[in-house]
Amino acid sequence: MPRNDLYRALGDININRRQLANATVFRGYGPATLATTAAFAVLAAAVQQLWLPDAANHVRGYLLIWMSTALLSVVLTSVQMHTRARRMHSALSDEMIRMAVEQFLPSIVTGLLITAVLLGSVPQVSWLLPGTWQVIYSLGIFSSCRFLPTPMLAAGGWYLVTGLTCIAIGDLRAFSPLVMGVPFGLGQLLIAGVLMLSGREADHEQ
Repeated sequence: MPRNDLYRALGDININRRQLANATVFRGYGPATLATTAAFAVLAAAVQQLWLPDAANHVRGYLLIWMSTALLSVVLTSVQMHTRARRMHSALSDEMIRMAVEQFLPSIVTGLLITAVLLGSVPQVSWLLPGTWQVIYSLGIFSSCRFLPTPMLAAGGWYLVTGLTCIAIGDLRAFSPLVMGVPFGLGQLLIAGVLMLSGREADHEQ
């Protein structure tokens, strides 16, 4: 086979794999892992309540608690996603993982940049951070919904509503541990529930 024809054939295979991946529900996120991240959120809220009751005057400590929690959750989810996707999607696993990262990575980067800008330029409105994080997280979920179970839209809606509610508080009460603990605790459980139910339905259809 001429080299040009070989490259063309390989390109067609990659396109077909991409199209097949686009039409496949991603099953790389495990319900137990997402439920564990809900527990992380509740634990972080408890740590904040005990260790940092006056978070409004100790924003760096507040960031340490919640960004450490977020990092731990991302690492756990990423490791589990890699192993689960290879088991659930086999030949398509690399493409599916790449799509999942492409959909959510912009939200993570945006959240980090907004955090840096608010703290560096307008620290007096740092109380916007909890609500802003939730809104950005909701956008990441909405972006991922095209290859996740349709009910996942409810989780995106949950974080959008809770984020806007946090912003509407309009003052330092937004630093309360409940403002992060409740939305992320219940929200991650909601995501875990959607994944569990959709996984059962998929197994029954097979």
